Amino acid sequence: MLPFVPEVVIEPAFEAWRDQARSLLTQGISPDAVKIIDTLTQPGLAFTKIEPVEAGRNISVPRDFLERASVVACHRNPERWQLLYRLLWRLQSERNLLKVDIDEDVALFRRLEHQVRRDLHKMHAFLRFRRVNFERDELYVAWYEPDHYILNLAAPFFRERFAVMRWSILTPDASVSWDPDAKRIQFGLGVSREAAPQEDELESVWRTYYGSIFNPARLNTRAMRNEMPVRYWKNLPELNVLPQLLEKAGGRVDAMIGGQGKLSAAAYVPEAHELPVLRESIPQCRGCDLHAGATQAVFGQGPENARLMLIGEQPGDEEDRSGQPFVGPAGRLLNEILRESGIDRQQVYVTNAVKHFKYVQRGKLRLHQSPRMSEIVACRPWLLAELDAIKPELVVCLGASAAKSLLGAQFALMREHGKILSSAYAPQVMATLHPSAILRATEATREEEMRTMMTEDLKAAVAHMQAVKPAIQSPVEHRPTRIFV
Repeated sequence: MLPFVPEVVIEPAFEAWRDQARSLLTQGISPDAVKIIDTLTQPGLAFTKIEPVEAGRNISVPRDFLERASVVACHRNPERWQLLYRLLWRLQSERNLLKVDIDEDVALFRRLEHQVRRDLHKMHAFLRFRRVNFERDELYVAWYEPDHYILNLAAPFFRERFAVMRWSILTPDASVSWDPDAKRIQFGLGVSREAAPQEDELESVWRTYYGSIFNPARLNTRAMRNEMPVRYWKNLPELNVLPQLLEKAGGRVDAMIGGQGKLSAAAYVPEAHELPVLRESIPQCRGCDLHAGATQAVFGQGPENARLMLIGEQPGDEEDRSGQPFVGPAGRLLNEILRESGIDRQQVYVTNAVKHFKYVQRGKLRLHQSPRMSEIVACRPWLLAELDAIKPELVVCLGASAAKSLLGAQFALMREHGKILSSAYAPQVMATLHPSAILRATEATREEEMRTMMTEDLKAAVAHMQAVKPAIQSPVEHRPTRIFV
């Protein structure tokens, strides 16, 4: 055995740590018996060299650990070398150590790795080259100040991205240059910010371009600062014009809103919210562009005093041709599931959030296309008029599009299905699957699961209405006492 070595001094590079760690490991020197430091931590120290012996321990190192350790080695934390050796030592007897997230060493290892990778992502995004002209050639130079020693990790990305350019990247710690003629990348010493070019003529062009593509409607300064901290701004030429763009953003958004026509069927909905009047008026609706391709508007169907109202997404091909809701394959499946749930469809009012069929033509086929949120909102006045005419005790939305018409664009169907919710448009709303989603299932087991889910949701709707009927039934209004089979 070699005598006790209190400190091992290495170059600040992963390869140096790997070689010395292998030597220490073959000697059986535990992490508690040695302290690994680099020359950045204590400048001026001589490197330590420990030669491995031939008859040493059998070393086994997971490939995943080596790849991730090479990333952690770029962190500025001076304890990283000791951490890596401690993990390497423990991996000899704890093969699944890196999967134990609650282990302190593993948790620190993962945290350092994440911080280095995030710093690398920022460098890829925020580094800007400036052109420097020479007599016979052009050189593009960038200065950047990373949080960690990531230049060796970043260089391959820029070599591939800018393979035909001659460029150099300067940082306080090191520099790297790429020669496209010799196909050679070369590392050198670090430099200060003052040694890098300050600006070139391309930056005015870039600022003009950035100003032209700047979208004030998507502006979120909090998110921007989270993803692009202010300390990066000084190296981004386009951000010199950002204060002026932010100042004008409000006016530009107002102008954009004012310049676009708002889709709405409100002008076509009669004041009298009575089903015969609404049904007679809807063929004239031009509230959105969907009327142009559809055969006809498909209005709701069912008794005017229905206690339960079902809302689907939009008519399908058969509904568009017949003018009646839910008469195609999805409608036939809906009838089956309603019977299984104890609901008589003849006592239920059935309609859709969008009244015209949206599709794309493929030969002779008309393939369904989901309506955009703007089209759902445009058609909402018809749906609200139906709700006002019927005043159902409970509304069940079939599918996400229908649910979003009453519960907002952020509604999550798979998380909230089967729950009694309140809406600005209806006091009692539930959402469940649309029968067409069940028909699209590619596996029999998944189809059965979805059908069961929808059936259970509708049974819950029945149970809810039976439970609350005495509290919500009006003594004046006549309501049918039976909507169940």
